[in-house]
Amino acid sequence: MVRPSSSALRSPTPAPAARLTGLAPVAASGARLLVLGSFPSVASLQAQQYYAHPRNHFWPIVSALWKLEGEQALTALPYAERLPIVHAHGLAIWDVYAGCEREGSLDSAIERAELNDLAGLIQRIPSLQAIAHNGGESARHMKVTQALGLPVFKLPSTSPANASWSFERKLVAWREVFARFGLTGTPAG
Repeated sequence: MVRPSSSALRSPTPAPAARLTGLAPVAASGARLLVLGSFPSVASLQAQQYYAHPRNHFWPIVSALWKLEGEQALTALPYAERLPIVHAHGLAIWDVYAGCEREGSLDSAIERAELNDLAGLIQRIPSLQAIAHNGGESARHMKVTQALGLPVFKLPSTSPANASWSFERKLVAWREVFARFGLTGTPAG
């Protein structure tokens, strides 16, 4: 009987996760609120769009906060057409991590993360009034964002992985912060 060698019995060593690079910020000079996610999902990286996963609640929540009588829902618009509306309402979007290693899309799989230059972005947006973390992984860096001198909020994650919060419950929490900084209803200006 031929026995396999001990090296044949060992599991193959998994390949290290590839180094991933995040997306550029969506930020105009008149932004008043910066929403910080953790790091783009696989779907977002592939599409090169924030919150591209079809079950992520970010765009449906923002659409519900901004939809006016007779307007087309934000979620029905192509991504490129959403961005001028985001700017007009005073919202900026970015992530706390500039890059990381990760298999899949779960925040719990993020390894060797590198923080974005949040202070540099804040300096480029003098109108910024507050920062809101989209979920727990982003909020782990609240000490960093609080040191930037703006009010900081933790919002429930819009990720489909956050199934413990209903859409309606998330909407209430997000509306409270958006309203506080004039980001609900008709755009400023």
